[in-house]
Order: sequence, then structure tokens, then C-alpha cells
Amino acid sequence: MRAYELMIIFKADTEESAVQTTINRLGEMAKVDGGSLEKIDKWGVRRFAYEIKHQWEGFYVVLEFLAPNALSEIDRTLRIADGVVRHKFMRLPLGEAHKRGRAAATA
Repeated sequence: MRAYELMIIFKADTEESAVQTTINRLGEMAKVDGGSLEKIDKWGVRRFAYEIKHQWEGFYVVLEFLAPNALSEIDRTLRIADGVVRHKFMRLPLGEAHKRGRAAATA
């Protein structure tokens, strides 16, 4: 399985319960493919360097998870979600995955 890091920026006025619901849904989507949600890091509301979609602030969440194949379904879900301003996937290099304790992450 491959290790990924996903940063999601929600609208600043999104309620905590809506953010948690989205995170739970993404975790379930990863489990369907045999993956797992390893870590959730909520950064809270931060100011943007520039305006994004008429917003100046956003609620940042960083997720680390393991997934065996493409992330197209998670990507599609985040693209159509109303409360999501931006999201970005990053595949963790094998060395970094081992350093973070994601030993099941093999290329």
C-alpha cells in the first residue's frame, strides 16, 4: 500500500461537525479499498496569503492514510463538496513513510 498525505481547506465558517463528517466519510472510502486512515491533524482556521474563491480564511485539516490504488473517488468527493475550498494529495516517498511509521507503505 502507498502512504498519502491529504490537505483539505474547508471554508472558515464550516461547523466542526461538518468537518468531522467529511473526515469520517473519507476514512470509510479508504477502508472500502483496503486502506486505512492513520492520522488526523486539525490545524484550525488560518488566513490565506491571497483570496481563494472569495475567501480570505480557511479551516485546514491534514490527513495521513494508506491506500492501495488510485484516489479518484476521494478526489471526486472533495471536488463536489460545498464546504471544501481546496484539497491536495501528496504521495509520501517510501523513506518518509517509514520515518512516520507507515511501514506498510511499499512502492
